[in-house]
Amino acid sequence: MRRHAALAVALAFLVSGCVTPTPRRQENICAVFDQQRDWYDYARASEKRWGTPVHVLMAFVKKESSFQSHVRPPMRWFLFIPLGRASTAVGYAQPLNQTWREYKAERGSILSNRTRMKDALDFIGWYNAKTRRELGISLHDAQRLYLAYHEGRGGYRRGTWKKKPKIRRAARRVAETARRYKAQLARCESRFRCDSWYQIWPFCR
Repeated sequence: MRRHAALAVALAFLVSGCVTPTPRRQENICAVFDQQRDWYDYARASEKRWGTPVHVLMAFVKKESSFQSHVRPPMRWFLFIPLGRASTAVGYAQPLNQTWREYKAERGSILSNRTRMKDALDFIGWYNAKTRRELGISLHDAQRLYLAYHEGRGGYRRGTWKKKPKIRRAARRVAETARRYKAQLARCESRFRCDSWYQIWPFCR
């Protein structure tokens, strides 16, 4: 019995150790990248592959999860009876199960995980690239991209967001965050480039 209890404690400690700490000072993208240097490299890789700028990618993550790796929608209750969660969204980018399966199928990556920032940023880039192709929305237009991201491309076409003031406000906040992140990144981005042993100036610029 004691052995089982010790094993459970050790397993819980191991799992908790795999959770990436949530950054403080989330309003400043330079501070976020200072705390999580790898995230800049992941965002840059997504930008190069799919076209969505780093500041837009990170604004999406801030809105969707506040940089929390395992966040989920809250549980719904009827009195004391749990009714399940509002959706199947989970992780940094909050993709639904079905959309995540489509992403993994197209990318051919069965090991991708919604709770890893690298995969979350690649997912957002992938989704926005498809939005750009199907709807013609600029990859620099954070507000409209977010509306299509939240409502789905079909919902965006149908204008479902027009009757949802809460979603419109959220999209405006994403755009405001993206603008702020862009201005901040212009002042600090140079220190996040060429900071790994395998990066050699000027090839990592």
